[in-house]
Amino acid sequence: MNLRPCDTPLEKNRPVGNANSVARQRTTTDCSECNIDVTLLTGGIDKHYMYGLSMALAERGVKLNVAGNTEMDVPELRALSGLKVVNLYGDSRQTLTLGSKLLRYLSVYIRLIRYTLTARSGIFHILWNYKFQLFDRTLLLLYYKCLGKKVVFTAHNVNAAERDNCESVLNKLSLSVQYRLVDHIFVHTEKMKTELVSEYGVAPGKVSTIPFGIYNCVPNTVLTTAEAKSRLGLSSSEKTILFFGRILPYKGLGYLVEAFRLLANRDNSYRLIIAGEPKKESAQYWEEIRKTIQRERFGEQVIQKIKFISDDDIEVYFKAADALVLPYTLIFQSGVLFMAYSFGLPVIATDVGSLRDYIIEGETGYICQPCDAPDIASAIETYFESNLFKTLDQRRSEIMSSSRACNSWDTVSIKICGVYAQLLTHGKAAMYQPAR
Repeated sequence: MNLRPCDTPLEKNRPVGNANSVARQRTTTDCSECNIDVTLLTGGIDKHYMYGLSMALAERGVKLNVAGNTEMDVPELRALSGLKVVNLYGDSRQTLTLGSKLLRYLSVYIRLIRYTLTARSGIFHILWNYKFQLFDRTLLLLYYKCLGKKVVFTAHNVNAAERDNCESVLNKLSLSVQYRLVDHIFVHTEKMKTELVSEYGVAPGKVSTIPFGIYNCVPNTVLTTAEAKSRLGLSSSEKTILFFGRILPYKGLGYLVEAFRLLANRDNSYRLIIAGEPKKESAQYWEEIRKTIQRERFGEQVIQKIKFISDDDIEVYFKAADALVLPYTLIFQSGVLFMAYSFGLPVIATDVGSLRDYIIEGETGYICQPCDAPDIASAIETYFESNLFKTLDQRRSEIMSSSRACNSWDTVSIKICGVYAQLLTHGKAAMYQPAR
């Protein structure tokens, strides 16, 4: 198989050729002489994304202050010259009462305000807002601007409230304010850029589409597929599919469980791993799914790991599985897809958002229809009958190599550094294209 490493609609924002061509591009945007000083505002979440981006920017010469939490203050980042982790968000894994949570949130905002007063960074790059979206999108953002900061925002979701079925006039209005106030916006798909332009009136030149960087901070040891399966009580003859991550209604786990029921009724060699935990607001959603699994005959074929999965344990699930399934009902893109590719695991995903753009059918996975359990089951059956599955040991390395070339953090940092330089030089970023 010869995977086309960047054969997607995002090709114009990605390296052409193999991983070696990516390495050659690293010298095209060296920020060490540009005196670029940036604060990354993480919102205290998404360690994996923060890690990859921070490492790449620091290696490119950006002076970087990472406003993170306790979990993000890792030795690998502390060892980099020009990079400092500022623990503004504390320990996000603590279990607190409602009153204690509110006090913690207030103290974080106070620390953010104080930090901004003394920060030398000319650019504040917001990866995620914090807890009170209305405040973050308006007053806090105006505060940054009044202190002369250029503000860059990565929109992982154009409108998460719409996805989560809790849209409101106030939410839409505050989003419009945020998108108007920031100096530049990064998105990961062309569909997201189109929505920003059409729904929120954002100028096209104010938005840059960048690849979603492949995860590189999750341990990938010499653990073999056979060893990983053994740890979870699986045999090599069992057809194992994985659902991984936070359990939320828009992720469509209920449809996958129904699809699995159809599969298990026809073939008892199927196994389903559910690895992740529900958020508090989706606890009832998960409880209904759990009861369904418990009362059905196929329940014995489902492995439930309903908990937070630590970085050290992630590889066990992705190496034990034969495929990741993303049965999402509404989304633009998914970090879990790139997590799977970082382990060379094929992905079966519903045709929502831009997921289709990242899957080459028969080579890296398959596409099925959303909210359609029979079609999800059919796609899973097609996969296990395919040459992709039959030659999975070989294909894993090919998927890993291709994804690293297309979604290299080096490629991401080239474009981001170009925008930073434009903002500091001209006050606004033109549609930056790196030198070839």
